Amino acid sequence: MKSPGNRTRSECDSMGPMEVPADAYYGASTQRAVLNFPISNLRFPRSFIRALAYVKYCAADVNAASGDLDRRKATAIKKAALEVAAGRFDDQFVVDIFQTGSGTSTNMNANEVIASRAREILGGKRSSRDLVHPNDHVNFGQSSNDVIPTATHIAALVEIRDSLLPALAGLQLCLERKSRELMPVVKPGRTHLQDATPVRLGQEFAGYAGQIERAIERVGHAQRRLSQVALGGTAVGTGINSRPGFARRLLKKLSALLAIKVRETTNHFQAQSTLDEIVETSGVLRTIAVSLAKIANDIRWMASGPRNGIGEIVLPAVQPGSSIMPGKVNPVIAESLLQVCAQVVGNDATIALAGQSGNFELNVMQPVAAYNLLQSIAILAAAVNNFSSACVAGISDSGRGPGMVEQSLALATALVPAIGYDAAAELAHEAARTGSSIKDVALRRTSLSKRRLDQLLDPARMTRPGVHGKSRGGE
Repeated sequence: MKSPGNRTRSECDSMGPMEVPADAYYGASTQRAVLNFPISNLRFPRSFIRALAYVKYCAADVNAASGDLDRRKATAIKKAALEVAAGRFDDQFVVDIFQTGSGTSTNMNANEVIASRAREILGGKRSSRDLVHPNDHVNFGQSSNDVIPTATHIAALVEIRDSLLPALAGLQLCLERKSRELMPVVKPGRTHLQDATPVRLGQEFAGYAGQIERAIERVGHAQRRLSQVALGGTAVGTGINSRPGFARRLLKKLSALLAIKVRETTNHFQAQSTLDEIVETSGVLRTIAVSLAKIANDIRWMASGPRNGIGEIVLPAVQPGSSIMPGKVNPVIAESLLQVCAQVVGNDATIALAGQSGNFELNVMQPVAAYNLLQSIAILAAAVNNFSSACVAGISDSGRGPGMVEQSLALATALVPAIGYDAAAELAHEAARTGSSIKDVALRRTSLSKRRLDQLLDPARMTRPGVHGKSRGGE
């Protein structure tokens, strides 16, 4: 909704008149913010605008029921807020993320857009400030200081439920299926990037599935922390200009509307002066990103080659890997995920710094914290979905693992109960010098029969816990 040419109209706020684009639904306060913060092209995401609009919708409903807002005006505000929630006015949310630290400019952006649209619904002019007022009517009982953190929590809860958790659950199932499929394959284990005793390829994938299972549990904890919101504290946590019970009734309606559980905080002074729940949730997302990076890197290493690397697994070939080397195929899906993980860790650092900026009754980095949190949720969900479908689901065994196990010096570990650690170490050293297998050296250097050695050095048997009894020591 852009004005043709440079036409403007005059709007007013508490500081006086301001020229705004003629077709804009926002007003003077928003335009001041546009002029004050020409920093970037970053804006609050759709998920946040939707959450903010639903807060305004429920506020109008509660205020009408309490007699604090004319029902006709409330009906128009509710209809306008639903249109904003549906995305009809996304192009009217024009304020930069790097703005006033409370997010007041974006709160007023919403108030002005909803008020202007409500005036139209009532048959008035878009600029008829007296008909529906952005502060007196749309913002009644609220403050930017409790609305912006509340909208952040709500947006995060909805996106976690609708995007991140389904993506993680899908990846867990995909890894579990792959684990079952690859469980027959025995391959060298590796610690310190050096050969270790054998494992099953399926056991490694079961480990990855376990990481994601625990990631889901961590997200559940974050959801519980986010469910307490700041609404009701208004300016400084005291609830000034808000009717008792306003936040409780609003949040009950909002919970039913969005099918999430949100409730008023038990301590408004901490809820508005800190970003502790956002910092904690971001920490959970960072942990998930670190966990995913481990999985992605393992898969890259196992697929390295195909001739001169480890080459134990084969990844789906999704695109040419080089503009100069014909036939080269790279692990690009895993690389994409790794870049998302790096971004999430960087976002977490920003959020941690933002969390330190709570001074007395208000944290003054609300917008950048909200932006980074919601970006982390969104890109993690998208990358995890892509990793599941375009990479993990198509992984296959290359057939190299079993042959590599036969040449592994770590097989000497299985001889320790029979001949002792020092004697087994001597066998491993000789095998390394001569290029022989552990079994061939053991046949020459010990009194163990071939049958007994076949039993002790059976790689598949080594992957079953308890088969060899108690270990004589750790790594």
